[in-house]
Amino acid sequence: MTSLGLFALVIGLASLFALLNERLLRLPLTIGILVFSLLAAALLLLAEAVLPGSGAAQARALLAQIDLPHTLLDGALAFLLFAGAQTVDVRALWGRRYSVLALAVLGTLLAVLLFAGGIWGVFGLLGFSISFPWCVVLGAILAPTDPVSVVGMLRRLGLPGPIQALFAGESLLNDGVGVVIFTVALSVAIDGGSAHATRLAEAFVWEVGGGMLVGLAGGGLALAALRAVRDHHVELLISLALASGVYSGAAAWGMSGPIAVVAAGLMLGAPVAQAALTPQGRVDLAGFWSHVDEVLNALLFVIIGLQLVALSFALPVVAAACIALPLAVLVRGASVLLATLPLYVLRRERLGVLAVLTGGGLRGGISLALALSLPAEPERELLLCVSYSVVVFTILVQGMTIQPLVRKFYPVGQTGAEKG
Repeated sequence: MTSLGLFALVIGLASLFALLNERLLRLPLTIGILVFSLLAAALLLLAEAVLPGSGAAQARALLAQIDLPHTLLDGALAFLLFAGAQTVDVRALWGRRYSVLALAVLGTLLAVLLFAGGIWGVFGLLGFSISFPWCVVLGAILAPTDPVSVVGMLRRLGLPGPIQALFAGESLLNDGVGVVIFTVALSVAIDGGSAHATRLAEAFVWEVGGGMLVGLAGGGLALAALRAVRDHHVELLISLALASGVYSGAAAWGMSGPIAVVAAGLMLGAPVAQAALTPQGRVDLAGFWSHVDEVLNALLFVIIGLQLVALSFALPVVAAACIALPLAVLVRGASVLLATLPLYVLRRERLGVLAVLTGGGLRGGISLALALSLPAEPERELLLCVSYSVVVFTILVQGMTIQPLVRKFYPVGQTGAEKG
């Protein structure tokens, strides 16, 4: 199938599932699309069990052609993160910078280690012979919250501005930290060596720090270009060049593309950059990137749902996945609490912030793409199935329960001043 035909098929399925969701379930768009995508995958598996060769094999070939790790990590993610970063209130984010850094760096590291320790014990009890480094790899896959899901969710819920900035800032940054840990842990797991603190620190500084510098440098060049033009069409082209350029440039130098594109997106969304745009340019950029975000989100959730046909869930794997689900939620809560304890321990009303950060800790396409990028080692199938289960669980269950949780602590009409 050609690339155009593949795109037409996936976006056609996304349109069909979105229509069915609007007529039948009326769930949030991406969650509804995922539900119908999972149902379609389940029907394909059922049909294959009754009539072998009746469709699931073709779906697997389609997914192999899409190649989610390459498509997401080297393509769509640049535009999804860039679109999300532009919607963040930069002033509010700067006001919460220490909290964001604590959650994105310390919180992610704690989540990796806590989950790795817990799942290592679970695997041992179930009879799986999995080394601890591979458990750290799994922890790194599942530690980052998904910015694609989280930023879109924040728009719907209407949280106070400072809380939105904290939530979105952590989500946009912690995937870069998780990828660094994933890369180092995977190397250790495959080579059978030991991880050194200096090695992790060097990787972190180069990938995260370097990615941030690339994003800021690219944003600075884009800002200079925006000040030199007054045509809103050119402004849109500059934004596209910025998103694709900093992501691919950082990746080419071994730095974090996600961090680079988030830094660039925050710069473009900052008041100084918005003031440099023409009035029509501000309208066009906001509308264009909002539509890009919605379309790519829809395509991504179709692919996530259909991925079910490519997995094999044996009974011990199902047991491990079932235990991993509550473990992932508990670890998220513990890592948020421990990372923010020095900041929140004296403020009892901050319980709402901790509860919302825990309940809104959705995993998504990034986690699944990292799991699918695992090499063909004996541990791959187990780690992939557990990762997929946690991703789907957080999107469906936590994604559908986050609104009442938010309303409990932040009733409609409550301002950031009341609970900030």
